[in-house]
Amino acid sequence: MRGFENILKIPELRKKIFYTFILLAVYRVGGHIPVPGIDGDALNQAFSQGGGLMGMYDLFVGGALRRASVFALGIMPYISASIIIQLLTSVFPYFERLKKEGEAGRQKMTEITRYATVVLAFIQGLGISQYLIGLNSQGVMIVPHPGIGFTVQTVVTMITGTIFVMWLGERITERGIGNGISLIIFAGIVGRLPGAIVSIYQDVFVLEQTGFITAIFLGVFMFAVVAFVVLMTEAQRRIPVTYAKQVRGRKVYGGQSTHIPLRLNTAGVIPVIFAQAFMMFPSSIAMFFPNSGVDVWVNAHLAPGSAVYIIIYTLLIILFAYVYTAITFNPQDLADNMKKYGGFIPGRKPGKSTAKYIEKVLVRVTLPGSIFLAAIAVMPMLMSRHANVNFMFGGTSLLIVVGVALETLRQIETHLLMRHYDGFLSKGKIRGRR
Repeated sequence: MRGFENILKIPELRKKIFYTFILLAVYRVGGHIPVPGIDGDALNQAFSQGGGLMGMYDLFVGGALRRASVFALGIMPYISASIIIQLLTSVFPYFERLKKEGEAGRQKMTEITRYATVVLAFIQGLGISQYLIGLNSQGVMIVPHPGIGFTVQTVVTMITGTIFVMWLGERITERGIGNGISLIIFAGIVGRLPGAIVSIYQDVFVLEQTGFITAIFLGVFMFAVVAFVVLMTEAQRRIPVTYAKQVRGRKVYGGQSTHIPLRLNTAGVIPVIFAQAFMMFPSSIAMFFPNSGVDVWVNAHLAPGSAVYIIIYTLLIILFAYVYTAITFNPQDLADNMKKYGGFIPGRKPGKSTAKYIEKVLVRVTLPGSIFLAAIAVMPMLMSRHANVNFMFGGTSLLIVVGVALETLRQIETHLLMRHYDGFLSKGKIRGRR
């Protein structure tokens, strides 16, 4: 409780947290405002029967698609645009130059990402409108009066909703606490928690479809998985670094030993989010062909839990873990900075040799980290497929929730320690020290 009291004692931190909660509340309220021209009861019944192609998409937008709300696209077009821009950075020299231009280049890349988000939102909004027109529940049409008017209205509304959600995420990042985009996804997933608890209660005590012992086992198992996720997320490979003594006038600098903490999971939950967004592309394409062979094939082969889906999803997580780590972590820059300040790794020459060594270690630790991410992401799918066991949340959701929560806690810790308060947690690796 002392940590919460310390948070309230810092006006700046208190304002940041309240500001973040207010914007997240706005996002949750907007997720319940439906697009006009849709039979809400029929749509909800259609999703209750399985959700079809868009069940996983609905999870990431906090059930907004199930309600056909103005935020039905959520933040996913922005994430998809970010993936494209990040990949182009490694391919085209223009984007690589922008990345190296500092704040001006970052602002230009953000502007390009916003334009790409609008284009993707238009495509996905058009696809969802056609998907809704072709969807029915027990013979009842989801859209009673389809036509060009409904399509234009839906596309414009969803593009506007996506732009507004993108704005909310950027405001949270700039003026709130934590990463705004990640927190919006976090809020959408956690917002489904009450409904999931009610569903489990009904399965165990009302419908008696799940035994009480099985429910207890699942609860203990999920707690153990969460603990393991936290452990692996905080795991580090420490590379020792020694700084040589430097005499400047009458003062002696350096002469101390420290380490470079290479996290086992340097990329965090980003590879999972990127891979999930990539796996939604086939569903987005299939929305343009409702009641045809395309959507049937996608549902049969690329639906979450299918063998093909699991294999591709696993490979994408591992691939994006390496790609994102390579984009965000530059061993050569780190080696140059160490050399500049007289630092060296024992047994390694400063400069190029040090950079190669750090890169070698980074590649080695990224492999088990990426495999861990993939294993947690697909584990619930495998258990549901072979053991007929359903979890409250899938592995993807669990990784996102835990990862975002830890990152937000770190930022709160930083604010507390900067003002000489005790850390938010009294124990653990992310506990602050004076």
